[in-house]
Amino acid sequence: MSILNSYTRQMARQGIAILSVSILLALLVNHLRPDGLTLPGDWSDESRVALDSGETLVVSLGEAQELFEAKQAIFLDARPRSAYESGHIRGALSLPWETFDEHFESVMGALQEDMTLIAYCDGESCSLSHDLAKALVEMGFERSRVLINGWSAWRESGLPTSMGEVDGMMPAPGEHRGENRP
Repeated sequence: MSILNSYTRQMARQGIAILSVSILLALLVNHLRPDGLTLPGDWSDESRVALDSGETLVVSLGEAQELFEAKQAIFLDARPRSAYESGHIRGALSLPWETFDEHFESVMGALQEDMTLIAYCDGESCSLSHDLAKALVEMGFERSRVLINGWSAWRESGLPTSMGEVDGMMPAPGEHRGENRP
């Protein structure tokens, strides 16, 4: 019986030693790689949706609502077109991130670069709106923002929504189309 306990302890020590060496080796390789992962850091929504300069693109639900009511922002739905047609923020334009290059000109062509744009998608981990807003900033639309978990937060707050397609024409700046409300 003591041989079995001795053998078990020896196996446990060897296992811990192998695991320790593996972890140290992984940390060393990560440190030496130019594109290594940042281990300690800020993983908040604001930091995930920040420009290289550190400026956050996040807009709160309250701020987005104020801009909507004052007709001072254009909302961009970054979700697939089918999700947009199932329901969207009233007056929002559909610019799915997955077809951004194909539809950019038709959606964004008439908008001025100094307009406030608010991109949204659905779910706290959805990155479609983050990617869309960052791309817009790079293209000169410096007032692009992200409403995190936008569709769910907007709908759950009972704010104005619409369903179906927009008439095929882009609404004029500040115009909110559709009259549906949950």
